Order: sequence, then structure tokens, then C-alpha cells
Amino acid sequence: MFVQSERFIEAHGGKLGDVSIYGQEANPTTWRLAAMNLAIRGIDYNLGREPEDTFTRNQHPDLRADFVLANPPFNISDWWHGSLEGDPRWVYGTPPHGNANYAWLQHMLYHLKPTGRAGIVLANGSMSSSQNSEGDIRRAMVDADVVEVMIALPGQLFFNTQIPACLWFLAKQKSTRKDEVLFIDARKLGSMISRVQCEFTDEVIDRIAATVSAWRGESTLTYADVAGYCRSVPLAVIAEHGHVLTPGRYVGAEEVEDDDEAFADKMQKLTEKLGEQMAKGAELDALIRQKLGGLGYEF
Repeated sequence: MFVQSERFIEAHGGKLGDVSIYGQEANPTTWRLAAMNLAIRGIDYNLGREPEDTFTRNQHPDLRADFVLANPPFNISDWWHGSLEGDPRWVYGTPPHGNANYAWLQHMLYHLKPTGRAGIVLANGSMSSSQNSEGDIRRAMVDADVVEVMIALPGQLFFNTQIPACLWFLAKQKSTRKDEVLFIDARKLGSMISRVQCEFTDEVIDRIAATVSAWRGESTLTYADVAGYCRSVPLAVIAEHGHVLTPGRYVGAEEVEDDDEAFADKMQKLTEKLGEQMAKGAELDALIRQKLGGLGYEF
């Protein structure tokens, strides 16, 4: 994220001194590596006085950020501590003790400025889970209109996990598109670069970014729903779906191009092709029987 942030700043004509990075990390080695990474690149940073747990030893309690980028660990089960009961970060409900996903979401929201935005990577299950209090928290967040964009990602996109993930984009106070959520289904947009690894090309990333920008009204492009890819959905419709935020539920099926060929003609061609393939299959069966018979194996 730090490398991409640097490139983004430079690509938009900015200076590294225009931004300050605030963060926190519990692992001492990772904490030092992050600090070294930022220092080498000349980016102003504050990673807290020491490596500490984000929930129980918040290093930036008064921070209100313009932007939050986070890729927190998914589905942490041992995160809860008794001192977190009644924490001011739980604006939309106390997260379940056995899963930190909705603790992460609320923690990021809490640290935003009124005009701030957050982008968070989480497990797919966070979009639809109803266990314990997660469904109630998600409903409260949707009703409060802090969910801006939901993006479903393909599996095998990350090196450290094969499971598909999703992107949550949150806004403390939306400036446009109030009472709507943009859903993007990007599960089929990945390209396999190896048997086990998928990636997004620059063209796909640009397409998704352009879609969000047009939807927000931040570009000269005009936004339009695209079946199977994106749809802007009113909060009332989301409520009808039980406040589930899975993009595939809303974007619909991709439109199939009509080739204008009559159904009867198409069926005739397909039937003839099937007949040819079945005939070839019969020939292969006979040949296999013959070969096996020559080896003394009759059946």
C-alpha cells in the first residue's frame, strides 16, 4: 500500500510531503519493517510509540483521517478483551467476541474525519453473515448510510489466502449518492497468471476506478448500471434483501448478446453436431474393444 500510495501521489502531480501516514502494528518485526519502508521513501509517518494491539492499545485515539486503507487479518477469533466492553468505537453495535471483522469496520469508521473515506479488504462472509450481532451491525451501518461501495473479488487474488475476499468502501458523510450503495461484481475480471494465482490487469483496475468515479460524479463520464457488473441500489431495496451486501445478489446476470439466429435453426445445427460427436464416440468405443480384444481382454 505504501508503494502504491507513493505512485498515486506522483501520478497526480502531488508531493510526498503532502501526506502523512498514520498506522499501527502489533508484530514488532513488521512494525520496524514498515517504519523503515516509509523512511526510505521519504514519507512522513507515525506508527505509534511502540508495536501494540490495535483494539486494546490504540496508539492514535484522537486521529481523524482523510483516508483509511486497511487489509486486516480475516476472521480473528481471539481478539476480544473485557476492557473493550462499551468502547466508543462500537457505534453500530458490539462486535461478536469470536470474530473481529465488524470490529475492524467500526474501528476504521471511528477514525475518519466527517468527510473521510475508508477502503477495507475483508473476507466474503462479512457481506452476508448474520451470526451473533454481525447482521444487526451491518443493518445499522447500511441504515446510517455509511456504506458507499461494495466490490466482490475473485478467489486466488492474494498470495497468503486462496479464499475470495471483498472490498468495503465506507464514508462518514456521503457528499453524493446518498441513500444508495454501488455494487460491483468483479469476480470474473481476474486473469490467471499461474495455476494458483490470479491478478487484476491495469485495464481492469482502471475500469473499476472509472466506474466508481462516474458513480460519485467525480468525472466527466456518465454512470450507468451494467447487468452482471455493477448496479446502484437504494437502501430500501437492500433492506428488502435483509441488508445482505453481496454484489452478485444485486447486479443480476450478464446480458447475452443475441445473434439473431432462429431457435429452430440453432437447435437443428446443435442436434446435427451432437449426432456427429456421438457417432465418433461410438467409433472410438469399437476401436477400444478391438484393441483390448487383441490383447485377450474381452468385455
